[in-house]
Order: sequence, then C-alpha cells, then structure tokens
Amino acid sequence: MTDRKRPEELRSHQWYGTEGQLRTWSHNARMRQLGYEAEEYRGRPVIAVLNTWSDINPCHVHLRERAEAVKRGVWQAGGFPLEFPVSTLSETYQKPTPMLYRNLLAMETEELLRSYPIDAAVLLGGCDKSTPALLMGAASADVTSIFVPAGPMLPGHWRGETLGSGTDMWKYWDEHRAGNLTDCELRELQGGLARSPGHCMTMGTASTMTAAAETLGMTLPGASSIPAVDSAHERMAAASGRRAVELAWTGLKPSEILTREAFEDAVTTVLGLGGSTNAVIHLIAMAGRAGIKLTLDDFDRIARTVPVLANVRPGGQTYLMEDFYFAGGLPAFLSRITDLLHLDRPTVNGTLGEQIEGVEVHNDDVIRTRDNPVASEGGVAVLRGNLCPDGAVIKHISAEQHLLKHTGTAVVFDDYRSMQRTINDPALNITADSVLVLRNAGPKGGPGMPEYGMLPIPDHLLKQGVRDMVRISDARMSGTSYGACVLHVAPESYVGGPLALVRTGDDITLDVEARVLQLNVDDEELERRRAEWTPPPARYERGYGALYNEQITQADTGCDFEFLARPGKVADPYAS
Repeated sequence: MTDRKRPEELRSHQWYGTEGQLRTWSHNARMRQLGYEAEEYRGRPVIAVLNTWSDINPCHVHLRERAEAVKRGVWQAGGFPLEFPVSTLSETYQKPTPMLYRNLLAMETEELLRSYPIDAAVLLGGCDKSTPALLMGAASADVTSIFVPAGPMLPGHWRGETLGSGTDMWKYWDEHRAGNLTDCELRELQGGLARSPGHCMTMGTASTMTAAAETLGMTLPGASSIPAVDSAHERMAAASGRRAVELAWTGLKPSEILTREAFEDAVTTVLGLGGSTNAVIHLIAMAGRAGIKLTLDDFDRIARTVPVLANVRPGGQTYLMEDFYFAGGLPAFLSRITDLLHLDRPTVNGTLGEQIEGVEVHNDDVIRTRDNPVASEGGVAVLRGNLCPDGAVIKHISAEQHLLKHTGTAVVFDDYRSMQRTINDPALNITADSVLVLRNAGPKGGPGMPEYGMLPIPDHLLKQGVRDMVRISDARMSGTSYGACVLHVAPESYVGGPLALVRTGDDITLDVEARVLQLNVDDEELERRRAEWTPPPARYERGYGALYNEQITQADTGCDFEFLARPGKVADPYAS
C-alpha cells in the first residue's frame, strides 16, 4: 500500500484545485450550481457511488437505500460522495439475456470512472452479471474501488417447505408438468418463492460471484454473505463508504489487488462452494481485464485439489444462504481451506489472512469439515473431446451420478424455440437414455449465450419419474439449475464448432471422471458434414447487437469484447 496522499495529489484536484485555469474556475462554478460550496469537496476524496438500482430489478431494489448508507459513510470519513446511476442487469426480465449486456455495463463503468473527477468508487451490485461487469470496468480503469454486494434474499416458504429461488422453481415446475402439482398449488407456491429484496439465496451465480469478489479482495470481510434485508447489510454499506475514503487517500488500486494469486484463490473458492458454472466465464473475463491469463485448465487443475464444503443448494442438499451467513459466512468457509489460499496478498482491508484470522464455523453441516465434504473434488469439471475441442463444463455434483458415465443417442434441436415446440413430440422417440442436444445458443448464436442449458425433460418421462438426463449445449444455465447438463461447448455451433455437425441418431459419450465428451462419429463423416455446413445469417444488422456480434469472444476465453480485452494503456483525460 502506498503512503497517504496530500490533498493536491488526489485525482479530483485536476478538476477542482488547479488555480488560474479557466476550466477549473468553470468546474467550481458548476459545483455551486449543484448547490455545493468549495469547502464541501475541495481537498476531500471524491467518491463515486455506482448504483445498479432500478424499479425492475428485484435483486437490487433495495440499493437505493444502500447508496444512502454508503454516502453516509463517505461523509463520516471526510469524503465527498457522488451517486451515479449505471445500467441495471435484471436477470429476471432482460431478454434475450443480461449476458448480452455484461460488457456494456463494464464499458460504462470503465469510462465513467475514467472521465469524471473521481478518487475512488463504491460499486453496488450483485445480480449475476453486475458483479463481473462492475469489477471488469474498475479493473480496466484501474481506479481505486470497493464492491458492495447486494446480498441474498430471505429463504422462501410454502406449506412447511423451505424454498430456494430458482432451484425450487425448476423442481416444482417439473412436478406440475408431471401432474403432481395443481395450478392452484403452483400459484400459491409462486407467492412464497421470493419474499424480499436481494438476489437468489441459493448458491447460484449471484452468490457465487459475490463470494468470488470477496475472495479476490474487493469487499469488506464477510460482505458477500449478509442477507439483503439484514440490518448488518446497511452497516456494511456505510462501512464500505468509510473504507472507500481511506482507500482514496492511500491510492490502493485494483491492479494491486487483482493478481494471479487472487484469481487462483477465487477459483478455489468457487469450486469449494459448489458454485455456478457461470463463474468460469466471468472469472476468465475478469482476469483478462487485469492482464492475467486464466484458462479452463486452471479450473480443472484446481478442481482436483479442493473439496466441496458448502452444503448449500443446489450443489449441496439442504441449506440456503442465510444458513451459510449464520454459520460464519465466507470468512468461516475460507478458514477451512487456508492451506489452499494465498494469505499474504492485499485486499481492500488488509491481507486475506487478516480478513479471516480468528473466525469460526458455527454449523459443521452447513460448512463441512475437510473429512466430511459434500464432494471430494471441486463442483465443476472441464471436459474435452472432439465435440468440444476448446472445452465444455459440467456441474457434476448437481447431477444424478449414474449419468456421469453415459453413452446415448442424440436428439438434436437447432434452436431454443424449436426445442420448446417439439420437446414433447412422440415422433422424436426420446427415452431416459437419450442425449438432448441444443445448438445455436452460444455467445453469437443465442445471441448472448442465454441460460437455456437445463433443457426440459419431456412430459412423458417426467410422468415416469425421470428427473435427470444428459443434456449438451453451447448455452449457459442458471447457477440455480441442476442436472447432467454439459454447457459452454466451445467453439459454439453458430461459428461452425463440432456441435453444428451432430445429427439425431449419433451416439455421444460423456465420461466426467475421464473428463471426456466424445461424438462417436468417424472423422471422415464429420469432414463430409462440415463441407455441407453453411454459416447462419447474422443476428443483428446494426446497433449494439452488431458490435456485440463483431467483438464477442468464445466461452473458453470469457465472452469479453476483443477490443476491451486486448492489452494496452488508456491515458487519463486532460482535465485541467
């Protein structure tokens, strides 16, 4: 950490403090227009509060109030807060998928932090894509930042059942399709599934990514586990505002925190939590913004060294995020894998080791001991083979174990809409041993790589009691989803990846232990099919979609924009 800055060394001084400059005079005049006198902000750290709140984002609907708590903390510490509204990525409502817009929020964050008179930033987010987007932007701008996670919602309840958002939605929807749940019961359940502001309270993508942000060192200790409506959450927000002021004075930057060791620890955490497969894409992209090459091989290597200790749904069997919080939260979890972490690296609040020193686990069934894990290896496996030469992933701990070594006959769907229309067609002859294949659902084909990967099981099989099948796609799936779903097949079918060559009736072998996904068709036949394949038309002819289609990279490299991911410096604007 650098020495404490003098007021004239603050970045905002370029805008407000350089006497004898017309632009400085104008900036101060406009601050008076906003109602501020110079003594309120000059010589003080200016703290940007980036708020992803909106009326249509239930995960972030409380962030309007949390922003006020952050600003309270900034004022208390002698800083000057300025709130900036930025894009809200609502997982529930934004179509075709907020993944299409993750890079847009990252770009907005980067340019906002670079172009305004800001000494440090507090980033408010938590719904799936907002965490990586905000941190990607902060890493690229390399402006001092601290992250405030939105926090998980309260557990759901229905007729004596404790419900997990997402996970129990999929479960009970299938029970309804199987004829085991009435329309009235389903409507009643709908009112109990999501009871408060906050993101999903399962170990879905939101909780996985906020935990990764904490492990990376970008939050206060324990911040990622606090339920959204707990009073501790508001106190954490205010404390983050105070800490942002101190960080502005010391000048600690994301580039000093987001090291290779930090990302390896984040991967270890994600795998040990049994976290979302989406974290693979996001962490690779985030590392790229920090100038670090993180690969699928890193995930597979680390997965073989870390057990799953978090008994939180859907990877675990029983508990939800509030239980995890009361068991000690992420610091308690990390205390059980200290030998796998780099404890002496910096965070926004001391070293990682200092963040978890002396913490205890208060429930050994929620956060398991090393000799009683949920699973002996990390919760995500990386697959290779002729069907996914650049890799694919599977969250094997949430699948039925008999499917983890399986050969079956492919039933192929060319896109999501045709799959929806025909999945129950008896003419397809789908059996429990079939392998359902969905293509044209990847980064370009989706577009945006929607969460289509948990393909629905046909009604007739649900009525027979089937609840899992092998499913393969170039899509993603919700972190709250489960099943033997092979995801992120790269390269995607839309750009001519091998998934484009699969035909109904082909045999496919999945062997998770061997890390293999193989299309059992000889090379000569595949070459013949490739010669017949023609590229599909572009999804967009203009606008942001056209930029996205031109610049997006594949899943194995993080689905970032090439022009944002490439190395290179961007100068601070001339402000004086």
